[in-house]
Amino acid sequence: MNLVQKNIENLTSLWRIVGEGVAAHSARNEFEFSDINYSAWPNRLWFNQDLNESSLQAAKNILRLTSTRLVIPYWDIYQSNSYELLEANGFEIIFEQIGMSLKMTQSYEPIETLRMEKVSNKETAILWEGLFMQAFNYKISHKVLLSSYADIEYLIAYHKNEAVGTAVLYYSKGEVAGIHSMGIIPGKRRMGFAEKMMINMLHQISERGSKYATLQASKMGKGLYLKLGFEEQFVMKNYALGTVQ
Repeated sequence: MNLVQKNIENLTSLWRIVGEGVAAHSARNEFEFSDINYSAWPNRLWFNQDLNESSLQAAKNILRLTSTRLVIPYWDIYQSNSYELLEANGFEIIFEQIGMSLKMTQSYEPIETLRMEKVSNKETAILWEGLFMQAFNYKISHKVLLSSYADIEYLIAYHKNEAVGTAVLYYSKGEVAGIHSMGIIPGKRRMGFAEKMMINMLHQISERGSKYATLQASKMGKGLYLKLGFEEQFVMKNYALGTVQ
């Protein structure tokens, strides 16, 4: 198994399902994109192969017409330095992430003091939207959740019946479970909830029989994932087209 590729496929298929659910996904030969004008996510344009001048120009033509500023992820898996094309064509790095994976070789005891519940209706979707906004300071519309929660697990973490954070679990093909959008609201940070959420999700992934867990970490979150046994796989640079072209 090419685990790097499986990590990326989990992420991009997540974006694809969300975009298709609200009729906001399009595909070209070289790339795909999802553009939702009432939500800040996924709103991505991703390439399905290494960059070249032709595919990049085609993407720029799309980006100039989209209603939102799309993020362009770049994975350093080609050993071609093709990111230089992005930077030479007016694209700017806005943030970086680290692709990580964990082989599910052990069992995890669930932490009963932290309850994880799936979004299952409009009320819980709106709650998840508000919690996510507090945790990350940008909006994922509840409408996106309502169109895709049959395929994607949007989770709310509760401690003593009080909501403290959000997460997303997405099981893609190839025995891979992707963990996404895990965040704790500001007033509940540094209380150990993030680690407890991770352990409960790893328990669920193990119970489901997935062989690998994957995620894309910020530099701030990387330490927790390393502590839990995740290994670094690749760097993901996230670009956006500059405002002056």
